Amino acid sequence: MPRAYLDHNATSPLRGPARAKMLDTLRASGNPSSVHAEGRAARALVEAAREKVAALVGGRARNVIFTSGATEALALALSGRWRGPEGAPPRLLLSATEHVAALEGHGFGESAEILPVDASGVLDLATLHAALAGSQGPVLLCLQAANNETGVLQPVAAVAEKVHAAGGLLVCDAVQAAGRIACTFETTDADMLIVSSHKLGGPLGAGALVLREASLTCERPLIRGGGQERGFRAGTENVAAIAGFGAAAEEAAGHRDDEAALAAALREKLEADLLRLAPTATIFGAKTPRLPNTCAFAIPGLAAETALMAFDLAGVALSSGSACSSGKVRRSHVLAAMGVSDDVARGALRASLGWTTTEADVTAFSVALGDILARIGRKTAV
Repeated sequence: MPRAYLDHNATSPLRGPARAKMLDTLRASGNPSSVHAEGRAARALVEAAREKVAALVGGRARNVIFTSGATEALALALSGRWRGPEGAPPRLLLSATEHVAALEGHGFGESAEILPVDASGVLDLATLHAALAGSQGPVLLCLQAANNETGVLQPVAAVAEKVHAAGGLLVCDAVQAAGRIACTFETTDADMLIVSSHKLGGPLGAGALVLREASLTCERPLIRGGGQERGFRAGTENVAAIAGFGAAAEEAAGHRDDEAALAAALREKLEADLLRLAPTATIFGAKTPRLPNTCAFAIPGLAAETALMAFDLAGVALSSGSACSSGKVRRSHVLAAMGVSDDVARGALRASLGWTTTEADVTAFSVALGDILARIGRKTAV
């Protein structure tokens, strides 16, 4: 039986054009730093991908820094070594629902400050205003455009206005948003955007930190050596992965609106079926704008570990939240920040749709859920 893959926020399956581009690239040889014909051909592949990733976020190709993924891009952006027009930011501010790669991977140590969110998971702007007013010097703020667990959207442009008025810089984690909704320098007014290849239908192992302005400089890059990526990130580029990244970025950008409309319609059906089968279910962030593809929910009495295994055996791939915790099912810091009780959070599941999702996949989810609820003795509506 075909499986229903509903975990695109973890990894979106490789798109055909990305696969084709990678296979074509793997047939070539040459180091992109070499000056001979083979090296120049490899360099051309990297630079073509750089143009496509830049176009995805409305940036300039020369300001795209390729990395091994979004985690490295975040570590570089939040290293505390960036210097803008106002100098190096002395403090880092992060929302409480940021990805663990930001919360645990930054270089600011004890000077970092965590800002609360409301019950829907949206950054508290009053607290932000107070934090900016009380800061000694400019700050660096990290904010997700869309949360990876709940899909909740943040008011990034409004936050950027406040941060810039205080002379600070804004790093926007656009990993889940880019290619799914309009998420560019124009829509966010961010100073840096983080993008990941495999969330777009590209290969794993490639990501990018994209700068708004070339005037931003890093005093001491995390990886030093041969001076690749304009000195921001040393090491021979992963040409095949970068080429696939570029192809996926172009494909995602070209089909974004159609895919978003389809995902929204399919999520509406999924959530209607969910509430029909389990009327007491909680859908996290349901009362605030979310990504069109994401549904995070919990059903009283249904533990996440049990549900994930049961869905998997039924041929449906879901998640319990972030996939970046070595396969562990653990308490979500996102839900904790939203004030969700431990009892409810222990049952949190996430269905995330994408470019491969069909109505049959959503039907498979609903059938599997009905069977699971029936097996644990719950009454389901007909």
